Amino acid sequence: MARIRKVEIQNYRGIQSFSWCPSPGVNCLIGPGDSSKSSILDAIDLCLTARRNIQFTDADFWQLDVENAIRITITLGELGDALKNIDAYGLYLGGYNADTGQVEGEPEADLETVLTVQLEVGSDLEPSWRLVSDRAAEEERPRYLSWSDRVSLAPSRMGAMASYNLSWRRGSVLNQISEERADASAALVAAARDARLAFGEGAKDQLSEALDIVGTTAQDLGIPIGAEAKALLDTHAVSFGGGTISLHDESGVPLSGLGTGSTRLLVAGLQRKAAERTTIVLIDELEYGLEPHRIIRLLGELGAKEQTPPLQVFMATHSPVVLRELSGDQLCVLRKQDDHHDISCVGTEDDVQGTMRGFPEAFLAPSVLVCEGATEIGLVRGLDFYRLEQGRTSMSAHGVALTNGGGDEVFKRAKAFQKLGYRVAVLRDSDKLPTPELEAQFKAAGATVFAWRDGCALEAELFLSLSTEGVNGLVDHAIELKGEELIDEHIKTASENGTNLTTIQAECFARHLSNENRMVLARAAKSRRGSWFKSVSAMEGASRDVVGPDLGNAAVEFQGRINAIFAWIENAGG
Repeated sequence: MARIRKVEIQNYRGIQSFSWCPSPGVNCLIGPGDSSKSSILDAIDLCLTARRNIQFTDADFWQLDVENAIRITITLGELGDALKNIDAYGLYLGGYNADTGQVEGEPEADLETVLTVQLEVGSDLEPSWRLVSDRAAEEERPRYLSWSDRVSLAPSRMGAMASYNLSWRRGSVLNQISEERADASAALVAAARDARLAFGEGAKDQLSEALDIVGTTAQDLGIPIGAEAKALLDTHAVSFGGGTISLHDESGVPLSGLGTGSTRLLVAGLQRKAAERTTIVLIDELEYGLEPHRIIRLLGELGAKEQTPPLQVFMATHSPVVLRELSGDQLCVLRKQDDHHDISCVGTEDDVQGTMRGFPEAFLAPSVLVCEGATEIGLVRGLDFYRLEQGRTSMSAHGVALTNGGGDEVFKRAKAFQKLGYRVAVLRDSDKLPTPELEAQFKAAGATVFAWRDGCALEAELFLSLSTEGVNGLVDHAIELKGEELIDEHIKTASENGTNLTTIQAECFARHLSNENRMVLARAAKSRRGSWFKSVSAMEGASRDVVGPDLGNAAVEFQGRINAIFAWIENAGG
């Protein structure tokens, strides 16, 4: 069954220009809101649809410019015998080069034989479909697919109204899983007649006064209606559409009453059974109505884990669960540029795949701050919460996500996001300098690096920069997390028994804490036997409750670094 080899879109909704060669299996579109993910799915649906009546409005044109026609062009490969029939479509067959993504006007031995279909909508808002062929154009022999071929190619769409597929309607999956058809016409006619008569017997008593008035008035006016008027169901009102025959459970309850998630799962399973007849499936917001374990089951039914994909699936998602379950070669990042849209495959490199499993939310945001470790993530999150309490806008509202750079891997992971078109910055320690070449390449590509003072990890930066009250607050917070005895032991070890917790607290109370003891606290906080703030939650609490309130009293250089980080965050949409 046919699969899409190339999608080209011009002047449709938010898309001025777009070109894409999708994979033959799962293609999951990710990207920020308003990046036109849904519009791409709609464009595929419209170009290959078997619906007869489709309405367009001026709003469907890019920037409402109706003078530039909408053009949606789709090249189809893996053609069945009917579509490669020389007599029917020989003049319109072309060749597809998978290495270059180019479509040639003639089929050739080393190219895949393809058909290219195009939907065009002009200012009159009337859609027209045709097969694209230079040879046919030269001979002025335009044509489109036969109706039966249109029906066979039409994608199956699984939207919020997936229950449509649980009736034997035109285009539903139930009509694709087998050739069987039920002839309900005779039974429906008889049922309609019985219903009219049964209703009339009851209505005779319920509407007697009105019927008498009608009969008398008609008789007085000489209108021939017989001896009496009757209230029966209108023969034109008793009609049965394409959904007359639908699925019910063993108790006779319609399956259309199933929950959204159950309906989607069932339809996906049926679609799998119908793969021999239709292979292209469109799903917007795949996670809609599904719990995480059912999302995983749905992806399995769609063939996401199979070496030979049974279906070609085009989906869009905002679910971290979906990103964790799919491989990088099934995920496509969509980006809106000035005059076109770019699309990039995430890929399966180890640094990308590991980041995607651990921090999938980052791939769903337009901007990413790659932090060297959990401590930096906690610091920024805590400060963000504190700022939010002060009436500032949160970083999530600015479209910024945080991800763990994995220590030494920070620039490798940051460059992976950068390559995919994300706006990226790095927040790193300075106690262990990165490879200069990697950082230089990262900066040269326009990205930003934030770093603590030379030779300092975050813990040292905090204990050297905060006021005496702020340092005392950090110590108190550590005691809450670890206990007074352990904190005292860490301080003694870090100072080689030169000082202890009591002495430190006394200096803080006297507001005269030496730089030497500040460094002792920094070393103690990083103790291998129980670091004070090495988890996101631990540093987040310390940052929100201590660092944020004390920031105005901290060293000017530290204030500058923090302000620069949040300036970058607040400029995410700029």
